[in-house]
Amino acid sequence: MKQADLSIIIPVYNEEKNIPPLYAQLHNVLYTLPHAIEIIFVDDGSRDNTTTLIQSLTLHDKKIKLIQLRKHFGKATALSAGFRQAQGAIIITIDGDLQDDPCEIPRFVDKIHQGYDLVSGWKYHRKDPLNKTIPSKIFNNIARVITGINIHDFNCGFKAYKKEVAKTLNLYGEMHRYIPAIAHRNGFRIGEIKVIHHPRKYGKSKYGILRVLKGFIDLLTVAYLSTYMERPLHLFGMVGGIIFSFGFAAGLYLTYLWWIDITIWNRPLPIFAALLMIVGIQFLFTGFIGEMIVNFTRNNNKEIENKIKR
Repeated sequence: MKQADLSIIIPVYNEEKNIPPLYAQLHNVLYTLPHAIEIIFVDDGSRDNTTTLIQSLTLHDKKIKLIQLRKHFGKATALSAGFRQAQGAIIITIDGDLQDDPCEIPRFVDKIHQGYDLVSGWKYHRKDPLNKTIPSKIFNNIARVITGINIHDFNCGFKAYKKEVAKTLNLYGEMHRYIPAIAHRNGFRIGEIKVIHHPRKYGKSKYGILRVLKGFIDLLTVAYLSTYMERPLHLFGMVGGIIFSFGFAAGLYLTYLWWIDITIWNRPLPIFAALLMIVGIQFLFTGFIGEMIVNFTRNNNKEIENKIKR
């Protein structure tokens, strides 16, 4: 098969009933496009017949590739595996549960050709129960405020990427939710389109309250990395300075009481003041260590570049 123009990455986990109709939908849409196509299924440790069904598809359609993970690692790892293997200049990710409609793929491609580096789908009329839609709406509003990116659906798996964007992503945990924020941090242009969303017909949703909690923790990670990755001392130094200042002020107050001959050693405040100053200093030195790591990494990358023969 010649070099692909368009790569479709589909992470799947226990989606045996969805594989045949999904392939039929993809075939109807993709094989009419004037692009060299590859379809990459990433099996994230399925325990049903998902793997067998995909393997049977690869036998009669050479455009289909199968990547099998040893166990269920999660969507972020599955996407990373797909990104590594993808050859297309444009990469589309789509969920394997039939809720995303492949007929939207040409619109994603057109949006990329308008100059965007990453285009995220927006499930405008979402066909999910309230226990998914309400937490998702709250989550997206918080993510929009923290990241500063004005898109409506961070968690939509239906996205289009230029190849260079996908290759820069280092995904783990629940970080696939914040791909637009990570790409934006790397200087890429982000766009969004409304997409059709269907109710789930087969299989069970992988959504749960634990994923929401993990997602919020990873949101804090993305917020930190987006703002302070290159200057950790600005965060740790500021927090440490505030904590130390409270401790120092308490110490001055205690010194005044001691000066006017009021007993201070029978109070808890001296211990608390000392604790605040010690913690503040620890935050400050954590910032210094972070700055050293960032500076070392930057200089090491430059040294490697200088050793490459041009």
